[in-house]
Amino acid sequence: MSVQALEPQPSSNISQDRSLNEPWPVLFMVRELSIGGCERDLAKLAKHINRSRFSPHVGCFRDVGLRRAELEAVGIPVVRFPVRSFRSLSLCKALAMFRRYAKLHRIALVHTFDAPSNFFGALAARLAGIPSVASQLWFADTIDPTGWRLHLLGMRAAKAIVVNSKAVSNRIAHEQPALRDRIYVSYNGVETEIFHPGEMTRGRDSLVIGAVCALRPEKRLDLLLDAFARLRSSHRGIQLRIVGSGEMLSILEQQRDRLGLGADCIFEPATPDVAPRMRDIDIFVLCSDSESFPNALLEAMACGCCVVASRVGGVPELVVDGRSGLLFEPGDVNDLVAKIGLLLENGPLRRRLACEAARVAREDFSMETAVARMEELYTHVIMG
Repeated sequence: MSVQALEPQPSSNISQDRSLNEPWPVLFMVRELSIGGCERDLAKLAKHINRSRFSPHVGCFRDVGLRRAELEAVGIPVVRFPVRSFRSLSLCKALAMFRRYAKLHRIALVHTFDAPSNFFGALAARLAGIPSVASQLWFADTIDPTGWRLHLLGMRAAKAIVVNSKAVSNRIAHEQPALRDRIYVSYNGVETEIFHPGEMTRGRDSLVIGAVCALRPEKRLDLLLDAFARLRSSHRGIQLRIVGSGEMLSILEQQRDRLGLGADCIFEPATPDVAPRMRDIDIFVLCSDSESFPNALLEAMACGCCVVASRVGGVPELVVDGRSGLLFEPGDVNDLVAKIGLLLENGPLRRRLACEAARVAREDFSMETAVARMEELYTHVIMG
């Protein structure tokens, strides 16, 4: 399949029907409304976008998940385009449904947030005569080759490609030079009205090391458990708390039991209300092998956690080593143990890094700044 197979756009654009005094309807799309980073990015932007300028709608293939209630609570309509497979008749039915929905609601722009929706959104928008914006909020090596090919088709058909780190921008520009001029860097923003330092809900009888993430292999929580087992032998009273759900849970629980961590290692299921749990964490650890610009790390910083993170992707664009957190070499358990151990032993350093992390999150990565950047892009694409 080639980009030309997406068919030419009709000459008239649905957005031309909009009155100058009405907000532009924008359709945000993602595969599902669960706990992942792309879903989180979509929900934040849809909730905070200026309603006097843009009217948000959300489309997905599967409309179950904790983000649906979050969106509907603030009056954002959610529509399901029931694609089961891009090789089935469901694709044709979903495209027809999309066209009807876009015409009824006079959708002026489509912004897609993950690989499946990038392909579907580009195809559907092209057929409906609507400009599209694609996203790449991750590194290509985290998706399968078929998914990457479909994602690439979507990016080639889009008017702009949103990335959330210079690291991803540089990778795309190097590997796909024809897309260089369409790349738009927009760092994630943090909802500081939710994520901020505050009172802890537990006593300070122990220090808590923690992580909040989807339990997937690339998050390398196995590394964190190994590091904690070594630290526990020389630091009494520390606790490890992991908040999240996913495919790795049973494997990680087996590792906990094998290491004899017992009640000192606690797993809690994913929850939409993670801020109080982050405020209960003294040292937040991100061990990932691959990240672009992780929401959880930014939110932990905003909550006043002292952070330790792997030096991957766009993480160094968020955490300045030794100033707003500590970085360790990915996959190096000895380096991870050394960095966490330093913070356990040096309370003044831990508190200083945590304070600076909260300031950086609040002042440099506010949701207001992030939304303003995206509104500028949307206006340019729609008017252009």
